[in-house]
Amino acid sequence: MVGRSILIVDDEAPIREMIAVALEMAGYDCMEAENSQQAHAIIVDRKPDLILLDWMLPGTSGIELARRLKRDELTGDIPIIMLTAKGEEDNKIQGLEVGADDYITKPFSPRELVARLKAVLRRAGPTDGEAPIEVGGLLLDPISHRVTIDGKPAEMGPTEYRLLQFFMTHQERAYTRGQLLDQVWGGNVYVEERTVDVHIRRLRKALGEAYENLVQTVRGTGYRFSTKA
Repeated sequence: MVGRSILIVDDEAPIREMIAVALEMAGYDCMEAENSQQAHAIIVDRKPDLILLDWMLPGTSGIELARRLKRDELTGDIPIIMLTAKGEEDNKIQGLEVGADDYITKPFSPRELVARLKAVLRRAGPTDGEAPIEVGGLLLDPISHRVTIDGKPAEMGPTEYRLLQFFMTHQERAYTRGQLLDQVWGGNVYVEERTVDVHIRRLRKALGEAYENLVQTVRGTGYRFSTKA
């Protein structure tokens, strides 16, 4: 659990600070956002392991942001704990219906928050980024940040590595160039879509003849990582 990244979304700075201090003391890495727009940019760019999301936010509400995140397959697997002063049962039900994993009513103790957060992370299971991923003789180890092909080290740049890691953890799905830009380059970085094609070519070259066909072009859409012809 220690070392997991938590995004705290609350428009009140003292509350964010109180939560961040408690979580950092428990060994978590914290990010902060004061509104839904800021939060969404961080989520796309850095994909936290869990989101602590205040119900009442200026502009787009926390409940609307949760609904948006859960509808998107790229962010739908990120656990969300709703934070709110609303204690009525119908509000709790509404929060859970949009896909929130838990619900904590203010005021709450830091100790309770940490306990609930640990429980949600346990239910969510290990993140894709922790365990080695293997497809045939292609092995990506996120901890050592190495790729081997049939037991031999593969040479590739950092962007190609991130592309491969994303593909191997999201197999058999077609992604547009825009989606790949958001997930691999980050939502706050401006890069032209054709740049994706350049790095796809470099990735295929690094994979070699035996495995380059795993990265497939999907006409009219973008790219897909698949073991199927």
